[in-house]
Amino acid sequence: MEPIKTEIVVVGAGPGGYAAAFYAADMGKRVLLVERDERLGGVCLNRGCIPSKALLHATHVIDEAALSEARGVAFGKPKVKLEKLRQWKGAVIEKLAKGLDGLCSRRGVQRLHGRGHFEDSHTLRVETAEGQQFVNYDKAIIAVGSKPAMPAAFDLGNRRIMTSTEALELEDIPGRLLVVGGGYIGMELGMVYARLGSEIVLVEALNHLLSGVDADLVRPVAKVAESLFKEVRLKTKVLRMATSGRKIKVAMEVGGARREETYDRVLVSVGRTPSYEDLGLENTGVRIGANGFIECNDQQQTGDPAIYAIGDANGGALLAHRATKEARVAVEVIAGESSTIADVVIPAVVFTEPEVAWCGLTEQEAKSGDIPVEIVKLPWGVSGRALTLDRPEGLTKLIVEPETERILGVGITGAGAGELIGEGVLAIEVGATARDLAESVHPHPTLSETLMECAEMFYGTATHAPPRKRPRGNAKEAAGGGAG
Repeated sequence: MEPIKTEIVVVGAGPGGYAAAFYAADMGKRVLLVERDERLGGVCLNRGCIPSKALLHATHVIDEAALSEARGVAFGKPKVKLEKLRQWKGAVIEKLAKGLDGLCSRRGVQRLHGRGHFEDSHTLRVETAEGQQFVNYDKAIIAVGSKPAMPAAFDLGNRRIMTSTEALELEDIPGRLLVVGGGYIGMELGMVYARLGSEIVLVEALNHLLSGVDADLVRPVAKVAESLFKEVRLKTKVLRMATSGRKIKVAMEVGGARREETYDRVLVSVGRTPSYEDLGLENTGVRIGANGFIECNDQQQTGDPAIYAIGDANGGALLAHRATKEARVAVEVIAGESSTIADVVIPAVVFTEPEVAWCGLTEQEAKSGDIPVEIVKLPWGVSGRALTLDRPEGLTKLIVEPETERILGVGITGAGAGELIGEGVLAIEVGATARDLAESVHPHPTLSETLMECAEMFYGTATHAPPRKRPRGNAKEAAGGGAG
């Protein structure tokens, strides 16, 4: 086959990869998109974000039905039809994948199905079903994503030991399920299986769940987990696993004491590793950092001038929307524009019950960096909308720079937190002050009001919360007002 010549080749068609290909095509570039999976969308669409959120929604309804009895609306015991649930989840994925196919065609993005391997800095070999296809390019964007980490000690080749990939397939509903890891994947999927009827034991090596998230935001989630799961064990180390008939025998150390238990299945959710194996990076100037991810600068440029890296492959926060933003940065830099990912506000959301979302500076980061801030918190117990939703456990939190009153960080725990955090991102991006947010009228009764009233609390004037004394001055002085 004759080599294909293109301006930009994108390796990987996940949220970062297809976003890069589409944007480059929109800018008039000749683009080739290489993907080894049958469908576009990468891990996020096929084995991650979308199927997990579909299952979280479907199983959340089970919780809602149970809670409704206390409101005077009773339903019968839910019947889970696993095959139909799998089909519905698959239909969601298929519809989105077909949409991507259509967008790809409309933009004139050329596609090549197969595994890519760099021969040198300007040549990619693609192993296709028809044979080897060589691609000569000016610039390449690596967007190969990541895969679930599986420690060698747990990798027994037993289907009953799952990563998130297998757990999302919903092969069955195990009677007893051990979840190893209290991060967002373990917590989200643990809640899915608990609602479906599994008895969940979740173990975490650290002394807290959702590492990296402020403790006050995690507290409501931990409370729900303790009621939903049979047990949550912190400071627990899993020592080894072994096949025991049709079950998995697990040895662990809990509070210094060793114990052995048997489970029907085990979900290992202890992180993710980049998927650049056999990519031929050793034939290029791309360098791998000490953390195992591809090194690149704030313009997404790697150590090779012809190659860029975006998304999970380069580490950082492994989030689809970060990959999408980095895709645009990489394409703009290739096009000769001035663009950077530095100082871009990237929000994070954990779709647990309740949801947790945050952006900008966290309280943990402020303390560890000795950054002076004022923290303001509004409990959702004062929100009329939260009470009508029967969700008073939420919390809205602002992290404010004392001198300028600029909003540096926002944290939200509660129903729909992921939908609300966008306002926090906008506030930080435009340099809004607490006064700007406090004076922006929000509709009543809504959960969005909690952002406005939290900002009002900074000045001690929130309508539905007790007055708060600021560390310095009064509300008028803080706002820069006075007799005039």
